[in-house]
Amino acid sequence: MSYLLDTNILARSVEANHPMHEDAARSVEILLNRGEIVCVLPQNLIEFWNVCTRPADRNGLGQTPEIASQHITRFEQAFVLLPDTPAIFHEWKRLVINHAVSGAQVHDARIVAAMNVHGVGSLITFNSGDFRRYRGISILSPREIVGEYDRQQQRP
Repeated sequence: MSYLLDTNILARSVEANHPMHEDAARSVEILLNRGEIVCVLPQNLIEFWNVCTRPADRNGLGQTPEIASQHITRFEQAFVLLPDTPAIFHEWKRLVINHAVSGAQVHDARIVAAMNVHGVGSLITFNSGDFRRYRGISILSPREIVGEYDRQQQRP
């Protein structure tokens, strides 16, 4: 099975003092250790750069471009980077029209479009509500992945 990481997972996985850090980092580690295909999109990396380099007082991580670059390099090494293709635009357009998407939610629609085009079935995100309107994808929180793993470890 393949999984796509939402940008918030990337951001929380590098922000060690954030309350969601442990779930983000552990969920990714669990998937990779199971041999799952874990993917990101160019969009995720672009959004991550934005969050990483934005000042902390404006809801960013306040890091330098050099630090952001180091994180992006690690992400490219750890995850499958799915390419942008013209088909993603066409699928995005279909989704935003069919679901009457507006405002900032158009970016989430593009993530779903890329998942549909690339055949990725599951999205890992802290913002599951942003994606519930889209059928055909599984939306998982990091807590669900960690909780299931912990339950399996306790079985005799």
